[in-house]
Amino acid sequence: MNRQKLARSEKALNIVTYIILTIVVIFCALPFILVVSGSFSDSALIMKDGYSILPRGFSLDGYRSIFLFPKQIAKAYGISIFVTGAGTCIGLIVMTLCGYALSRSELKYRNVIAFIIYFTTLFSGGLVPWYIVISKLGLKNTIWALIVPSCCSSFYILLIRNFMKTIPDSLVESAKLDGAGELRILIKIVMPLSTPILATIALFLALAYWNDWYLASLYITDADMWPLQYRLYNILNAASKIAQAGAENFTSKILPTETQKLANAVVATGPIIFLYPFLQKYFVQGISIGAVKG
Repeated sequence: MNRQKLARSEKALNIVTYIILTIVVIFCALPFILVVSGSFSDSALIMKDGYSILPRGFSLDGYRSIFLFPKQIAKAYGISIFVTGAGTCIGLIVMTLCGYALSRSELKYRNVIAFIIYFTTLFSGGLVPWYIVISKLGLKNTIWALIVPSCCSSFYILLIRNFMKTIPDSLVESAKLDGAGELRILIKIVMPLSTPILATIALFLALAYWNDWYLASLYITDADMWPLQYRLYNILNAASKIAQAGAENFTSKILPTETQKLANAVVATGPIIFLYPFLQKYFVQGISIGAVKG
């Protein structure tokens, strides 16, 4: 009898949980659905009637205005893909090496070094030092100006360190007894066991690089070097300026600013969305374990 009551209560709890999760999913997905729907709508109808789940007056004008110059968009895509891929790989290598070193108890002054790294999360030098460094190194108007400033994060280093400290020391000591060096231990033992946190950091880095337009606005003056986000930003600014200038007939047919904003969002976020499912299974585990104080 008790087992039947327990089974019924578990079943009822599961039903309530699924209902709540379904409602949460709907609320989370609804804004994105509205963005996609609006990007295929007529700009005048959006201004008049607002947004809807289904497109109002199906139109591709928003996407046409973005792809008026397909070669520039394709080049911007290429730059963003390269910056995202290279920046993520370089960042992971640098922060993994640093995090592993800080996780080893035999490293002298590791607590002092960790405190210095942590201190930079509280107090930053600001924009001026970075601008001077990029200028002095001759990195302006180069692809490295979009990669170097974001390839290392103090917070991510501490997350990686905390995760690697959970790996049993006996594994490392056994490898050393077998003659393995530090680099081999890192690659063969520590990194495979740290896949959750490394995949999580990779996702964060990729999102940051893909969505970044601010660095391009600071260090890139050559239009051929603009990444996707900054090019879309400038296209939207140009459309808004033309609309404000009063060229109503031109903007209504070629530069629909309202639908263009939504089309910009779809074009910019679409590719990175496909990266998340491959890293999702590591996401929760990496954050929960890597954030444990130790």
